[in-house]
Amino acid sequence: MTEYIGLDVSIKETAISIRRAGKRIWRGKCASDPATIAELIRRRAPNVERVVFETGPLSVWFYHALRAEGVPAMCIDARHAKAALDMAANKTDANDADGLAHLAEVGFFCEVRVKGFDSMLSRTLVAARTKLMRTTLDVANQIRGLMKTFGLIVPCGTGGKF
Repeated sequence: MTEYIGLDVSIKETAISIRRAGKRIWRGKCASDPATIAELIRRRAPNVERVVFETGPLSVWFYHALRAEGVPAMCIDARHAKAALDMAANKTDANDADGLAHLAEVGFFCEVRVKGFDSMLSRTLVAARTKLMRTTLDVANQIRGLMKTFGLIVPCGTGGKF
């Protein structure tokens, strides 16, 4: 029989729920490390068909790392999953993981495309550079504004050193 797994990912710990034939067979937590999770999945659910988790800040890393470990990971739309998970009586990480495993089992989810790791890396570098450039300009303008108070006019240093 095949197993379906739901992961409720957070920074420190990930709640995991494993279902088989409509029943939960295991539920627990482990460190939020894809290698650790992949090892747990291989040990507890050797016939896994789907591993489902929601979109979020760690989803790109988890998706690519779990796929590299040979785990059939799928990232689903968080807003779509929230609509289904809000019906649970108690909102806990463990119950959310169980709800995600149930969604994986019945196939009621909307899978999202996860961008390539190289694409995300270059996007991150461009965004970091843009932020640094804006911050540098803001600091220079702030100093220039403060100096005017004391009668010191500092000319705008376009492209050069301040």
